[in-house]
Amino acid sequence: MSDTRSITVELGERSYPIVIGNGLLRGGFDLSAHLGGPDCLVVTNETVEPLYLEPLLADLSGKQVRAIALPDGEAYKTLETVEDILDTLVEGGANRDTTLVALGGGVVGDITGFAAACYMRGVDFIQVPTTLLAQVDSSVGGKTGVNHASGKNLIGAFHQPRAVLIDTDTLQTLPDRELRAGLAEVIKYGAIVDAEFFAWIEDNLDALIGRDAGALAVAIRRSCELKAAIVADDERESGRRAILNFGHTFGHAIERCQGYGEWLHGEAVAAGMVMAAKLSGEDAAAAERIRKLLERAGLPTRPPAIAASDLLAAMGMDKKVRKKQLRFVLLRELGNAFVSSDYDAARLGAVLGAAN
Repeated sequence: MSDTRSITVELGERSYPIVIGNGLLRGGFDLSAHLGGPDCLVVTNETVEPLYLEPLLADLSGKQVRAIALPDGEAYKTLETVEDILDTLVEGGANRDTTLVALGGGVVGDITGFAAACYMRGVDFIQVPTTLLAQVDSSVGGKTGVNHASGKNLIGAFHQPRAVLIDTDTLQTLPDRELRAGLAEVIKYGAIVDAEFFAWIEDNLDALIGRDAGALAVAIRRSCELKAAIVADDERESGRRAILNFGHTFGHAIERCQGYGEWLHGEAVAAGMVMAAKLSGEDAAAAERIRKLLERAGLPTRPPAIAASDLLAAMGMDKKVRKKQLRFVLLRELGNAFVSSDYDAARLGAVLGAAN
C-alpha cells in the first residue's frame, strides 16, 4: 500500500493539499472527492495518455469525464493550445462547476491551469504531475501560463489548484533525460534555502539517478515542503518568492534563444544556476559545489554558444525586471539566496561571454 504523505499549502480559504505517495493513480487516492462539481475535463498529452489516463479515469468514477490529449512538448505551450482546451469546454457545455485535471508534466500543468483561470473567469483545477520537475516545482504554487515568442511564460495568471496529487510511480516511465532535468529544480531548493538538503542531495545523488523510490520520495517531499512555505509567505511573488527563480533569468534566456524545446527547462536552469552562482561572486566554494553536483547529475553547466548580446536582450523580458533594470537571484552563501539589481556589470559580461 502507498506510503502517503500530505503537505498543505497554507493560503487561508484557498489552502490545498499536496498528496505524495506511490500507487495513488491505481486506487490509492479518491481524486473525485476534490471535484467541486459533477463533471471534469482531463487535459493530458499524447505521451502520457496511453500510460496514465485509464487509471486516472478509474479514480473519477461517478463523474462525467471528458479528456483531451495535447501534442507533447514546450513548443506547444502557446495561446493556440489554450484555445483548443477552451473550445473543448465550450463545445461540451462546461459550467463554472467544471474541474480541469492536468495529467502530465509542467507544460500540461501550466497550460491547463491557465485555461482554468480564463474559463468563465476561473474554474477549479487539479494538478496530477507525472514528471519530477512538475512534481517538485511547477505543479505547486499556482503559477500558470504560456510562452510568447519574445519570452518564457510572459502570458499567464496566478491560479491555485484545489489539490496536487503526486504518484511517485509515474517516475518509473520517465525518460532519463527528463529525470535529470527535474533534479535541477531539486538541487535549486538546496542551493537557495536549505544547505543541509543540498548536502543530502550530494550524498544521495546516485540513488536519485538510479530511481531509488525512497530517495526520490525524500527529495520530492522536502522540495514541496520548501516551496509550500515560500508560496504561503509570498503567493504572488512580490518579495521572497522570487528566490525560486534562481538560475531562471539566465535559463529562460537560453530557452528563448535556443528555441523552446531544444533544451529542456531543467537543463537551461542548470546552466543558469552556474551562471548565477558565478555572478554572485561572494562564495566561490558554493558556486563550485553547485557546478560539480549538476555535472554529476549529467546536466549542462555551461550555456550553449549564444551571443552575449542576444542573451542580454532576452533577459530584458524577464518578469523580475523593474524600471528597465535587470534583477538577479544571487547567493550570499549556500542556502541563502536574495534578489538584487546590484550586481557587478563586468562580472555579468564575463558570465555571458562564457557562452561563446
